[in-house]
Amino acid sequence: MWAPLVPCTEVIDDLRAGFPAEQLRYLEVFTKRTVSAEQFSDYAESLRQIDDQILDSLDAAGITLSLITGFDEKSTCGVTFVHNASVAALAARHPDRFLPFAGVDIMAAGPALDEFERWVLEHGFRGLSLRPFMIGRPATDPAYFPFYAKCVELGVPLSIHTSANWTRTRLSDLGHPRHIDDVACRFPELTILMSHGGYPWVLEACLIAWKHPNVYLELAAHRPRYFTSPGAGWDPLMRFGQTTIRNKIIYGTGAFLINRPYTQLCDEMRALPIQREVLEDWLWRNATHLLQLDK
Repeated sequence: MWAPLVPCTEVIDDLRAGFPAEQLRYLEVFTKRTVSAEQFSDYAESLRQIDDQILDSLDAAGITLSLITGFDEKSTCGVTFVHNASVAALAARHPDRFLPFAGVDIMAAGPALDEFERWVLEHGFRGLSLRPFMIGRPATDPAYFPFYAKCVELGVPLSIHTSANWTRTRLSDLGHPRHIDDVACRFPELTILMSHGGYPWVLEACLIAWKHPNVYLELAAHRPRYFTSPGAGWDPLMRFGQTTIRNKIIYGTGAFLINRPYTQLCDEMRALPIQREVLEDWLWRNATHLLQLDK
């Protein structure tokens, strides 16, 4: 499962110390009130769990492996959201349960590229996570290109935010799937996870995944119960995800992001009106292939 965050000690410390101001606007949308940095810090503290609690909640949902990631947009936001060292610490304590991805500040250019390579080669990180809406540039900006090339060189995938955002200061268009179409044309060997399924541009995302052999849809931070709700916008997923791009769909709960228990979200997935074999592809088989766990 694509977590991407879990409330371990190190991650909670990061959130309390460096939550980007832009993302406080996220909370305003959903809470309908202004949220200060101090209020968020108190909220984050209330979510802190010891490792055993985290593992118990994963076990209860039947989750054996979770992808966790760092996020670093310090050049454009002034802070590092989640440090790679925090991700590495949790993965080192439980290497059979967590798969670490790195976040790097791409606007730092060469030093960031070297840092990314070190996390992969020296610490066993499995990929790269980027968020264009926090970087402030679309995925087609040349600043990304050395990092795409490095992913290809290292043989690791890219997870990139491909969806609307709620910051109120960054254009949602930064996450439009059409940018991924351009990137996949330029870097055909790059394995790309369109994080959050390209929503609300789901049809475009599905067609781009169909078009490019190495482009996938990742569905974290959405409630599965809405995948079949009329008017919710997920009809293309349910149509093409069971046929032409059945091997391109990867589910991750994103439970921490939407404040829902793993068990609830996984039960909603299991309740979808799709064949068991398709569900198994979405829940683990496609991810196993993409992350080369079957080798």
